[in-house]
Amino acid sequence: MNVSLRGVGNEGRHHAAEQGSAVAWVESPLQLLCVVEAHHAGLLGRTTRVVPRAGLAALRLTRRELKRLGLPEGLEFDEPAGRVPRPGRVWAVGDAFSGRVQLALVTAPPGRTVLVDDGLATIRLLELFVARRPLLRARGKHGVGRAALGAAAGVRLRTRKPTVFTALPVPDSLAEAVERRGARLVRHDFAWLRSQPADSPPAERTVVLGTSLVRNGLIHRDRYLHWLERIDEPVAYYPHRREDPRDLDRVSRIDGLTVYDAGVPAEMTLRDLRPDQRVLSLPSTAVTSLRVLLSARGVSVETVDVPDDWWTASAGPSLRSHLQLFAHEAPRKVAP
Repeated sequence: MNVSLRGVGNEGRHHAAEQGSAVAWVESPLQLLCVVEAHHAGLLGRTTRVVPRAGLAALRLTRRELKRLGLPEGLEFDEPAGRVPRPGRVWAVGDAFSGRVQLALVTAPPGRTVLVDDGLATIRLLELFVARRPLLRARGKHGVGRAALGAAAGVRLRTRKPTVFTALPVPDSLAEAVERRGARLVRHDFAWLRSQPADSPPAERTVVLGTSLVRNGLIHRDRYLHWLERIDEPVAYYPHRREDPRDLDRVSRIDGLTVYDAGVPAEMTLRDLRPDQRVLSLPSTAVTSLRVLLSARGVSVETVDVPDDWWTASAGPSLRSHLQLFAHEAPRKVAP
């Protein structure tokens, strides 16, 4: 059943209490935030132990900020670890394409899996889940062993009939197909985060979200930087956590642009923008989640329409189509 959660009622909390304890493995700030939301929504356990992947500065900063806000009752953070914890009766993960996660999945005892958002990869995961194909990333080369593990993980995941907890715009046809395969799709609107106090927004009217598309070799660097230079007003720039420091240095030297390096997800940093402000972004997961958070405040979240000559040869038609999914809900697109 396709469920939409708008806050948490007694039924959800009672359901969680019946489940005992849950274990979550997170490898990105968005995954961490969504695990907190899933626990708050009653989808995990009466208690949830969150294990962050070691060695990731952005995860460390996000964990610190979440603890500062005050975690939901029953949720606690373990120290960062270098290996995936053994899945329990209830297991929450974000990156089901990770080899380490897949190995844990195929060797796990019977139980229930909750999948939380991991950006664009979540949509591809659902497509492969429906098609009964191996769980392999869209980009990269896969050997025989890796393909075999991806196939085994796909079979095991379908057997576990996962719950997918998402704020992403899953197309209706895909959502219906996912549920026909036995999964449960639960949509949310960041109810816990919206209930928390927020810091003051930046002074600039226009906020630009940084992108990983340059570093990933999908769009041309010079075209992106030239677009930033031509925004004819003061800009508050929030870098993507995977932006190349050398690119960010060039961005910081653009006249009228101020870099705000918060180090935590934009969903946390920008959730209290004013109605007179706007957000500009190339296609990204943050576009969707910020619309969820900011629509009631009257803040416009606009997607930049990427011209054909921006894309590199690495950005094939299928990938471009996936990226445009995050632009379809926009009230309007912005010409670069």
